[in-house]
Amino acid sequence: MSSNFFFNNFGASQEQLLIESLVVESIKIYGHDLYYLPRNRVVDDAIYGEENYSSFDSHYFVEMYIKNVEGFGGQGDFLSKFNLEIRDQVTFTMSRKTFFDDIGAYTTFERPREGDLIYFPLNRKLFEIKFVEHEAIFYQLGSLQTFDLVCELFEYNNEILNTGIADIDVRQEALTFNMSDFRITTELGLALADEDGFDLVQESFGMKTQDPISDNEDLQVESDTILDFTEIDPFSEKGSY
Repeated sequence: MSSNFFFNNFGASQEQLLIESLVVESIKIYGHDLYYLPRNRVVDDAIYGEENYSSFDSHYFVEMYIKNVEGFGGQGDFLSKFNLEIRDQVTFTMSRKTFFDDIGAYTTFERPREGDLIYFPLNRKLFEIKFVEHEAIFYQLGSLQTFDLVCELFEYNNEILNTGIADIDVRQEALTFNMSDFRITTELGLALADEDGFDLVQESFGMKTQDPISDNEDLQVESDTILDFTEIDPFSEKGSY
């Protein structure tokens, strides 16, 4: 015994192309235009297996369908012992054909990659791809038509944003704490250094300017009224320096 010869669900190439075209058309109708930003791993740490330095130097404009119809998923906003964390999650559905035609044809990778970013213009947020599900629609007519990109709100970690999209690249200046981004340079772009070889940094740089709610300066002023390190060593029995 065997399956019906007239209803072959795994070898009907024309029907597979038809459903693929319907999926692409549906995403174009109900989806949103998003930016796909591939991660460029510049310097890798061979011991820990992670990148020490990465950048985003290109972008691809593609359409995707948003599966979260009732709002963002994930753990949402919660107050941890370190800080307020926002862990919004969203799942984007991308057509395989769209990926291969608009992204894969110009890159060396064959599927969306974990670690790459998705820019969502609707709320002007960056989302990092955490997992790529390639069997979301399970072999309709014997083929796969989509990728599901499970994404979480991007947590910036001194990556270089140089995509060419001003609305994306401007976030680096607002989020970075990298001192090298604020070093003093000559007209030729060379960094000025002191006699010990350390880069000279602009005086305007500081946690206060980068984080408007930081209270580092207030803590410093308050601590000066409690401990006086100029005359007596507070960690000894009335000793002095």
